[in-house]
Amino acid sequence: MVKISIEGPYQFDRVLQRLSIDPLMVIDYAERSVRVPLYREETPIVIKVKATGTTDHPEFELTSSSDFSEKEIDKLKEIFQWDKSLKPVSDHFSSTVLSDIFKEHKGTPLVLDFDLYHCLMKCIIHQQVNMKFAHTLTQRFVHSFGFEVDGVWFYPKPEDVAKLDYEDITALKMSRRKAEYIIDTSRLIAEGELPLYNLYQKSDEEILKELVKIRGIGPWTVQNLLLFGLGRPNLFPIADIGIQNALKKLKGLDEKPTILQMQEWSKEWEPYLSYASLYLWRSIEPQHEELVK
Repeated sequence: MVKISIEGPYQFDRVLQRLSIDPLMVIDYAERSVRVPLYREETPIVIKVKATGTTDHPEFELTSSSDFSEKEIDKLKEIFQWDKSLKPVSDHFSSTVLSDIFKEHKGTPLVLDFDLYHCLMKCIIHQQVNMKFAHTLTQRFVHSFGFEVDGVWFYPKPEDVAKLDYEDITALKMSRRKAEYIIDTSRLIAEGELPLYNLYQKSDEEILKELVKIRGIGPWTVQNLLLFGLGRPNLFPIADIGIQNALKKLKGLDEKPTILQMQEWSKEWEPYLSYASLYLWRSIEPQHEELVK
């Protein structure tokens, strides 16, 4: 067992609430834990992350049936953003129109997807689909082509997806075009033409310029990859329907806000636009009480 203590505020129960929207997550609310699929070198392992502290004094226990090293611990720190203090973020938004949302969801971090390739596949699958069905499609994809370890599902690897036929994907009730995006992008990654994990070293602008050249990857997909794959702090996907609906609700509007309105409102939220995005999503997402009915 490894114990981790970090600076508060950090509310792991809110983390579990948001993660639970994804049916692939293995969560125990009573234990306040989530089981995370990772690789140690090429070996798939599952590490249980259990919260033992409070919002103001967060502490965690990491356990696994497999050996894990400092490298996997560092990966978990990156995923759960344990090295990023939320205090400057909450202070920044305390005098903005989002202050009430930030108070309600105090200590909610920008948790990353467990792997960059998984994030990219999920972003492609989620394109132009409502959230509930998007998660259903992603679950079908993982259950069909991934594998299970200790009761936790692992996404397939790009080299495995690259070998699929388009019909394998359309059989899951995805469009032919989306099947092409998924498989063709995976082939680029598997063949080394898209060195996905080199993106960590590049700027947001460089990543956007590089990825939008790939068929099936537009600005919305790149922005979500930057947010939930790389944890970049200053992203605001203006075209996202969820954010538009959240702002419509917040502002009491009859219609969704215009792009110009959103651009103007978001100016005061920099340099933490990603957190504005996250908390706006949280304001309209199902809460735990609804999820467990």
